[in-house]
This record gives sequence, structure tokens and C-alpha cells, in this order.
Amino acid sequence: MLFEELGVPLKIERGNRVFPESDRAVDIVDALGNYANDCGATIIQGRATAFELEESRISAVVLEDKRKIECDAVVLCTGGKSYPLTGSTGDGYTLAKSVGHTVTPLKPSLVPLVCSNNFIPKLQGLSLKNVNVTVFEDDKEIYSDFGEMLFTHYGVSGPVILSSSSHINNMGKSKYHINIDLKPALDTEMLDKRIQRDFQEFSNKDFVNSLAKLLPNKLIPVIVSLSGISPSQKVNQITREERQRLVGLIKNFKVDVTDFRPIDEAIVTSGGVSVKEINPKTMKSKIIDNLFFAGEIIDVDAYTGGFNLQIAFSTAVLCADNM
Repeated sequence: MLFEELGVPLKIERGNRVFPESDRAVDIVDALGNYANDCGATIIQGRATAFELEESRISAVVLEDKRKIECDAVVLCTGGKSYPLTGSTGDGYTLAKSVGHTVTPLKPSLVPLVCSNNFIPKLQGLSLKNVNVTVFEDDKEIYSDFGEMLFTHYGVSGPVILSSSSHINNMGKSKYHINIDLKPALDTEMLDKRIQRDFQEFSNKDFVNSLAKLLPNKLIPVIVSLSGISPSQKVNQITREERQRLVGLIKNFKVDVTDFRPIDEAIVTSGGVSVKEINPKTMKSKIIDNLFFAGEIIDVDAYTGGFNLQIAFSTAVLCADNM
């Protein structure tokens, strides 16, 4: 693989998600920068603000300081609006629009989610592994995933949540909630038997002190509160109905989603330059003869795990081969 040839060892995780072994994104950046230098590329820094046109071709790129870069071809590969500290300020959309291209509505994708439940701040910092999350839109299931997630002061984040966010398309119009199966390896009957064994072991303890083997400490007070069972109730006094209510709560822990976090916290931007105006075989504009597009500026996005980088790499190769 290219990056391993450039000295960046890679690892493949669940779902064919590819990352540097170091987990350092800067290793990818450095490898590409060194590769460009080794290939003899000249890097000119400056903010592009406009194009100069001759008929249906771009003849020069105008920079903010009024410098002009004459050109035979231009690639717009400025990224989206996510992570503006990296330079993705949305300028590419403005430049594309200036020469007649359509930019579809922009929204955050692969982004943490804001939740309204009053217990959310109590769970801040709690990381859950091997859980199953199911997203519902107006009580209709639209997506399910398995993996890791994190509770924050505003809601939920983590790999499965970021992937889930890309399936939420009507925020503000539809009602969304997520059901978290805290014990997906156990079906309802098996979980009930597991709880019965724990209850037998802790039969003389208060309910609140009987769940340490089953749940993370930070989650226990929340589960106890939602269960409707008194924290001080002795375990041997809990009824079958109360126990089954607890089982249902653990298998379907519900959080209500009210919003995305801001787009500058998103990993990628959903929306961008319309794919209808780009030749998919060459990445060349159908409007401007010598304009090409690559990467996230285009109206394409994918799950976390290297897939969006692969879109950027593949479209860039097409550009390079056809300029």
C-alpha cells in the first residue's frame, strides 16, 4: 500500500476501517508532504479568493494578497466546512459557485449528537464498549451498529454514534432517539437469568448495591432511578415484574436526540459540489473546461475509519491522471 511504502505502517480494524498503527493523523500528513516534495512539487501558500476566466477556462487563481497564479488546470480540493482549524473554511464552495457550480445544502456528518435526557450530564466521561445502538426516526428503526460509544456533558459521541449521525437527515423535523443495548451478547432470557444469579448472591443488599458486577459504576444510579425501584429496597424483595423492567431497561437504554453538535466539530461535511456537474470518470467539471474536483468539497461522504480519506485519495488520482 502507498502509505506503507511511504513509511507509515497501517492497521485494519473491525469493518475494514484502516488507521495508522500510531493512531497519529499527522503521520499521514507528513508522509504526503514529504512525497510531494520528493516528486518536485512547488508549494505556494496563500488564500485563493477568485478565478480569472477566459471564455470557459480558468486562466489564473487570484490570492488574497492580489498575487495571481497562472494555470493550465485547477483542482478544487479544499475540503468541506468541518474542522476549520485545519483550513477547511468553506472557501472552496464559494469558488465553485463563482464559476457556476451548484453546492448542495451542507450539514455536519460523523458528528456527536446532543441529547435532552436529564441524566446525560451524570454520565459524562462514561465509555461503553461492545454495545449495540439502534437509531429511530419517529419510532421507525433507520440504523443499527455495534461497537464503542462515549457519553459527554451534552450527549453522546464515539465511533458508533458518529456513524449513526450520517443517517439522521431530518433533524428538527423528525423526532430521533437511540436505543442502547448495554448487553447485546445476552438475549432477554439470558440477561434475566444473569440478574437472578446476581440477585441471589446479593439477596440481603440494597438494590443500588447489587449491580456492580453487571454495570459500570457511573451508570448504576441512572439505571436505578429509571427502573422505578427504590435504591434502598432489599434485593430479595424485588418482584418478577420489577426485575423484568430492569432487563428491558438494560436492553433498551433510551436517549433522546435533539441536535447535531456544530459543524466545526464534525469529522466530515455532508453536501457540497453537485456530483451531477462532475464527470465521475475524470473528476472534471462539466461547466469549466480545465477545472477538476477532489475530496470532501464534492457532495459525497462515508463512515469513519479511513473511507472519506479513500474518497479523497481516489478522486485525486483521477484528477492527476486526467489533467
